[in-house]
Amino acid sequence: MSSRVSNYSERRTNGTSDNDSNPRPRAGGHSSRSSQHEQRSARSPQTAYTNPAHKRTASGNPRPVSRSVEERRTERTTVTTKEKLISRTRSPERRPKDVPPPEKRKPKEAPKSRLSETKLKEPKPDAPPTTWDPVVNLTPHTSAPLAIRVSVPPSASNAPQSLQPQPLHELSLEAQEAAIIEDLLFVFMGYEGQYIRYSYSYDPNEERDRLTGPEFKLLPGLDPSLQDLTMSMLKMATHYSALETFVDVQSREEFGAVNHALCAAIRKLLHDYLVMVAQLETQFLNNETFTLHLLNVHILPTSQMMFQLYSLAHELLKRNALLDDESEEDSDPDDIENILESLKRGGDLVPGNMTGKKVCKGGVVIGLVTKRLETMSGDPAARSLLTSLLRDASRPYTAMLNEWLHRGEIRDPHSEFLVKEQKSIRRDRLQQDYTDDYWERRYTIREHDIPPQLQGVKDKVLLAGKYLNVVRECGGVDISKVAQDVPKSFDDPRFLDNVNNAYAYANESLMKLLLTTHALPARLRSLKHYFFLDPSDYFTYFMELSASELRKGVKSVNINKLQSLLDLVLRQPGSIVCLDPFKEDVHVEMNEVGLIKMLQRVVNITGIEQGEALQPLSNQPMENDKDATGFTSLQLDYTVPFPVSLVISRKTVWRYQALFRYLLSLRYLESQLSTTWQTHNTRVVWCHKSSERRIEIWKRRVWTLRARMVVFVQQLLYFCTLEVIEPNWQSLMSRLKAKDGSLDGSGKPDRTVDELMQDHVDFLDTCLKGCMLTNGKLIKIHSKLMHTCSMFAGHMGWVTQQLEKGDPDLLGPTKPPNMTEKEWKRFQAQKYVEKEKSRGDNSQLPDEETRIEKLFDIITVWEKNFSRHLQILLDALNHYAATETVVLLSLCARLATANFATEFSGPRAEEDVAT
Repeated sequence: MSSRVSNYSERRTNGTSDNDSNPRPRAGGHSSRSSQHEQRSARSPQTAYTNPAHKRTASGNPRPVSRSVEERRTERTTVTTKEKLISRTRSPERRPKDVPPPEKRKPKEAPKSRLSETKLKEPKPDAPPTTWDPVVNLTPHTSAPLAIRVSVPPSASNAPQSLQPQPLHELSLEAQEAAIIEDLLFVFMGYEGQYIRYSYSYDPNEERDRLTGPEFKLLPGLDPSLQDLTMSMLKMATHYSALETFVDVQSREEFGAVNHALCAAIRKLLHDYLVMVAQLETQFLNNETFTLHLLNVHILPTSQMMFQLYSLAHELLKRNALLDDESEEDSDPDDIENILESLKRGGDLVPGNMTGKKVCKGGVVIGLVTKRLETMSGDPAARSLLTSLLRDASRPYTAMLNEWLHRGEIRDPHSEFLVKEQKSIRRDRLQQDYTDDYWERRYTIREHDIPPQLQGVKDKVLLAGKYLNVVRECGGVDISKVAQDVPKSFDDPRFLDNVNNAYAYANESLMKLLLTTHALPARLRSLKHYFFLDPSDYFTYFMELSASELRKGVKSVNINKLQSLLDLVLRQPGSIVCLDPFKEDVHVEMNEVGLIKMLQRVVNITGIEQGEALQPLSNQPMENDKDATGFTSLQLDYTVPFPVSLVISRKTVWRYQALFRYLLSLRYLESQLSTTWQTHNTRVVWCHKSSERRIEIWKRRVWTLRARMVVFVQQLLYFCTLEVIEPNWQSLMSRLKAKDGSLDGSGKPDRTVDELMQDHVDFLDTCLKGCMLTNGKLIKIHSKLMHTCSMFAGHMGWVTQQLEKGDPDLLGPTKPPNMTEKEWKRFQAQKYVEKEKSRGDNSQLPDEETRIEKLFDIITVWEKNFSRHLQILLDALNHYAATETVVLLSLCARLATANFATEFSGPRAEEDVAT
């Protein structure tokens, strides 16, 4: 190409050079043509081959011309050889000063130059530039397979003086233009030219400088008409060098498949760019009219493309903290928490989770390209370029998306997909996990890595893969039915339809698996039979058989015996539960913590996520109830296989157990009051009409209080079962009415699996709230009422003894006139037995009047406690019925009858309510 520079300049001066007696300064005015021929013949071919300044032989085949032209060309070639010799001898005169050369050199200084050259050549062999020996090395391997491994060439400014080019001010305007065009072609490819060098602030060994792109400087002496145009074209060279390094850096393994695809697309564009440079070089060598302005016109479209690519790359590098020193020290706290959680669960540090610097990958890269596409939508060329980049960059992401949507698998080695998988959470932990980790935390969304195209359907993407993953683990995915013709990139018009269709297919598959294959409705009916005591005939029989065992302390109860009795009852012919196919999954267990303590502890916990207010926390110790018996600690457990355990999880089973224990406590209290009623109707001391009027008044007060307590317990039990649980149960089952999950029988499920799971949890939460088990104040009042009723029923045997000793008709040996002979004999037998039991008690017995007063005091305390707490409960229910749930109004109306016409009826004062 260097010969082309000489030919180019000589053709421009063809009309005047032959007759000009004063040649150009670069040719040396004191030399004759004869000396030129002699010197050329004396030089060896190797010397002629040596590249002079801006004389690179880019084209070895000159264009064919006429004989006369060839002769002139030969003569000018001789001049060219002479120029090389002059440039080498004159350059040391200026190089040691490293300052711009003078703009004009006087002719009288030319003869002196040879003297100065002779003087400077003597100390030259000892100068450091003689050690110039550039060596090309291979850099170490990186995780980017196509990265450039050739070492960075040395800077041209460090070259020895003998290799420095002829100063620009010594060249004519035409020669300057040819030299600058030649340099630009090299600079466009990322190399320094002879007159275009890297600026002193640029260090090619620093990756940060290479990513920013080199700044170029022009050696002094260039004509101003060429300088501005040259500087404007150098921006494209800066962009190319920066993009070349960007592709090498972003192609490393840790930046993910999306960055790799984007770099591949940019690499293809850079290849086309180099082809354009080669075409421009051909034009330069073969076209006589090719000028710097024409070069500028040719590169304008490509320059705009390179600017768009450079701007996009610059944004990505800033997100990756590769251009900002301070950002490297910043790390996302969410990533640290996720890594710590992964390590706690036995996970590994994958490449995408390494901290220390930010990594922009996956959906963030697609988001940046999309955002820039929206910004540059008014520029057709930029829009076409960015659309192509987005299409190519989204292909690996779309492949991962299709794998997740249609197979339920995640193939994401670089952690860039919007769905994150915690492989440490396994489904075998479902039986003891109260936090639903498998469903809630096995697959989660990376909120900050979602592409804009998936922002509106991110939940569908998550659920579609989760559903299909469950079906796949159960062996229910038919690969032959999986869609094969799927969109390959985000710009495909079928993209959203693909997501919606995959979501509908996955939801339908899992719904059919749950409702048909694993009989979810039958499972739920089985749970209702056992935990809601519907029907309760089998459980009444079980309580009768196991009463002797359940009266013991909780630590003395034989659970194996209770399990055997339950199995016997469940297989009893004639019972509904004997036909239940899931009766083998029911188990008896003892909970040493009382129901009220358990509920109060859970309700009082603050800072729990919404929907988990009744989730027990195993990391907080709970005090056991020392007075607990088998009746108060009995609860059932239920074993559920996968995938039904996703719907009937441990969290929902705990809710079933809380409702079961509450209903069981009401049933047990009702049975205690029924036993008291039997005592009042069978014992002679209660049936006998005493002659003492005060005794009869006291009896009627006891009967009235017992009746009020029975009304309270029965109305509460009726309300919880028939007005809270049953309506909500019917509402839940109506959603599972059809086998295919649709309400209208159309064949398409109207509800999703997640909605079904949420409906189930909402059903249980509504039942717990309706049964007043989620309000700490109501639980406290309720516990006091239950304790009062239990104390009343439990001490009725002792009260009966005191009544017998206080009734004057029953103290003497004669039969009262209003008692039959049979009743008298039975009473005497009971009295004898009781006397034998109390024979060892020699304490002084109080008189008859004192006994009666004591009985009145006892019944007064019971009446006061029951009436007062019942009225507080009524006031609280009225308040919550007006502020929270109106269903409590019916319970208020029923319970008001149990407190009617008492001194505590009516609204209470604030201090009473507080207590």
